[in-house]
Amino acid sequence: MLEIFQSIDTSLLYFINKTLSNPLFDKFFVLITQVKNWYLVYFILWLAIMIKGDRRTRITGIYLLILIIISDQISSHLLKNLFHRIRPCNHFSDINLLINATKTYSFPSSHAVNNFSVAYFLIKYFPQNRNWFFVTASLVAFSRIYVGAHYPSDVLGGALIGLFIGYVFYILTSKIDLSFIKKGIK
Repeated sequence: MLEIFQSIDTSLLYFINKTLSNPLFDKFFVLITQVKNWYLVYFILWLAIMIKGDRRTRITGIYLLILIIISDQISSHLLKNLFHRIRPCNHFSDINLLINATKTYSFPSSHAVNNFSVAYFLIKYFPQNRNWFFVTASLVAFSRIYVGAHYPSDVLGGALIGLFIGYVFYILTSKIDLSFIKKGIK
């Protein structure tokens, strides 16, 4: 059964990485997959939250920083070292690798974990932007397969783990907020 799953996973990887490959997608997915290309966007959005937002929105901005640290540590340092899955670009010699190869482990995709945990958390506070958050998270996650850095199951697993982390973090922060409200701290 595991062999069938691995075969499907590899077939999907090759379809996305090789069959869908074209010059336009190559530029687009390389651009959005690299975290450094998002730093300025993230900083401007976070700054807007902190400057223009009300007290509750600013607290959400602080929570976001904590959430990103937690989700990244869980995926990059705990789960990857637990599963030890070799990246497809380090396993197959014919992968169309569009970014610098890394020797870190593959499962789960930290890009997917981080983006989906943040997307879930943010839709709880900004539901009117739900589609934007999930489309962005999905495109970044998909880009990891397209550029040859992850298997589809790494991304799907990362998305599910990220949604779970975002959900748990939202529940915890809601309890913290309720605790302060009950104590009269606003």
